[in-house]
Amino acid sequence: MANSLRSEVIKLYKNLLYLGREYPKGADYFRRRLKAAFLKNKDETDPEKIKQLIARGEFVIKELEALYFLRKYRAMKQRYYDDDKP
Repeated sequence: MANSLRSEVIKLYKNLLYLGREYPKGADYFRRRLKAAFLKNKDETDPEKIKQLIARGEFVIKELEALYFLRKYRAMKQRYYDDDKP
């Protein structure tokens, strides 16, 4: 069971690292914060607690994706629509 959780955690870390490349404050800022968050919980051994932390990480992934989609939407809207007209 520990191996499956370990692989899930590694997968989560890689996904977050990939998504962090476009973070508004910069990839280095995101990478430092991500590493600190994972190192803070590195000694956790309770499988239920690990599953909760994985669920929180997946929530963060969804939030980052929403942030990026919103940013892209705003950029597209700004290019094609004039906001000055009522």
